[in-house]
Amino acid sequence: MIDDISLRGDIRTHLTNSGFARAGGREMLAALGAQEPAWQQFARSWDDLGPDLYMADGGRYRRRRHAAFRCQQGEFIRKPHQPHFQSRDYNPLNGDVQRWFEAVHQETIDNPVMQAVFAFCADSFGATGAQPWHVEMHQFRIEAQEGQVGRPTPEGLHRDGVDWVFVMLIERRNVREGVTRIGAPDGSALGEFTLASPGDAVLIDDHRILHGVTEIHAVEPNLPAWRDALVVTFAEES
Repeated sequence: MIDDISLRGDIRTHLTNSGFARAGGREMLAALGAQEPAWQQFARSWDDLGPDLYMADGGRYRRRRHAAFRCQQGEFIRKPHQPHFQSRDYNPLNGDVQRWFEAVHQETIDNPVMQAVFAFCADSFGATGAQPWHVEMHQFRIEAQEGQVGRPTPEGLHRDGVDWVFVMLIERRNVREGVTRIGAPDGSALGEFTLASPGDAVLIDDHRILHGVTEIHAVEPNLPAWRDALVVTFAEES
């Protein structure tokens, strides 16, 4: 249940007027009703992600898990595990390939934080009616290793080829930069900001807005460094 009515109203207004909307971490976590034990358990699930073996740039800086769902009337039903696919029209680096990632653990999906994220997204994106939606959930960890930067979006400023996108920061550890950039369909810049605190989020109309994140670098090169993020996408089913 989403009980922060002002945040919900603001999100809808900004999505309508601007094509994207930002939410600060404190407000977002309050809206999700995220209690500390549930949040900590949710965040620590990012410590168990498998390597992304499909990076056409040869990088080994990305770890992830993936799951797909059908959403109808606000109810989310998990689909059998399946590949993630984007055409090269949307992902010129890694597109036109069926990419099989390790599955999201069911306890992560059942976590109250994730269930609240689903409800928040469905409400914000108008996906609570009879129209069925294909929903994908991605857990990302981008690592900045000694001598190698981490690239959250190596494909650059892009669309995902869906209808709606939700991105929420889980944790930044020993990293700098990682700036989110927003652009118009013609590529012209609309603004930039950094998801810096746990719960900081952005919601995007994928038809109207391009998005990307700059490279991350370790502050202390000899220590582990990463950027953890949750991405949830919605696409209408035909």
